[in-house]
Amino acid sequence: MNLSVLIPLLNEEESITELYSWIIKVMQEHNYTYEIIFLDDGSTDDSWSIIERFSQENNNVKGIRFMKNFGKSQALHAGFAKAKGDVIITMDADLQDSPEEIPGLYEMIVNGRYDLVSGWKKKRYDSIVAKNLPSKLFNWAARKTSGVELNDFNCGLKAYKNIVVKNIEVSGEMHRYIPVLAKNAGFGKIGEKVVQHQARKYGETKFGMERFVNGFLDLITIWFLSRFGKRPMHLFGAIGSLMFIIGFIVAAFIGISKLYHMYNDMRYSLVTNNPWFFIALTSMILGTQLFLAGFLGEIILRTKNNEERYKVATEVNFS
Repeated sequence: MNLSVLIPLLNEEESITELYSWIIKVMQEHNYTYEIIFLDDGSTDDSWSIIERFSQENNNVKGIRFMKNFGKSQALHAGFAKAKGDVIITMDADLQDSPEEIPGLYEMIVNGRYDLVSGWKKKRYDSIVAKNLPSKLFNWAARKTSGVELNDFNCGLKAYKNIVVKNIEVSGEMHRYIPVLAKNAGFGKIGEKVVQHQARKYGETKFGMERFVNGFLDLITIWFLSRFGKRPMHLFGAIGSLMFIIGFIVAAFIGISKLYHMYNDMRYSLVTNNPWFFIALTSMILGTQLFLAGFLGEIILRTKNNEERYKVATEVNFS
């Protein structure tokens, strides 16, 4: 099978019929063998009824419906697990991603030998203040932190080799950083393609300004996980040990200084009257706690992650 097209959605009943027809048109024009997997992330409108109708009309259409809204990352994780195509395409359901870009992305994976190709919406039709400027700042920070040279991490239109999606773990809100996850998993050939961005035709965006705040927090998380995720003791243990040693040296200096003054019948004061004593004590306590945090992190890594996963309510057309 040439292509698996994954479409995560939440309450997109107005747009998915048009999107479906558009994708089918592109598939037929290029004679692709394909599957379309709709990932219904707990919609409360008629989206799932429409998806069921598509699956009855076309055996290449499949659907996964979550019991509630678990988020885009969980939806993509479920789709990646089911996808069978040689190339996996992800795109949003709001018609802002054009299916006409699929052949170009497919060719870059197959003939360009890329592991992953990310879309770049160079010309956007979003509000400059609400989305464009925060998005540019976010993408700049993501490039500097991750080392992945992409201009648009947030673009939902991406193409992957099948082997890539089978070897990455997309959880939490990490769908923005799938290229970084792929790089960390050993897939270094990551490309970018300028794609057409279309103004939203139906409804309103599901994302507000809080997504940029969450995005920066997730960026810090993925930076930490990529550098110290498998060796937390290297960070917490090193900082903790340094703080403890500094605190111990300062406390020892204060104690030795007092003993020296006592021995030579010089004027001295109580150790507790010296503010540096409390600074040293605090430093040693924090250092011990950081060291223990690293130690506990190493233990936790050896246990199974019990993070809540999506719960599937219904599937159609999966054999």
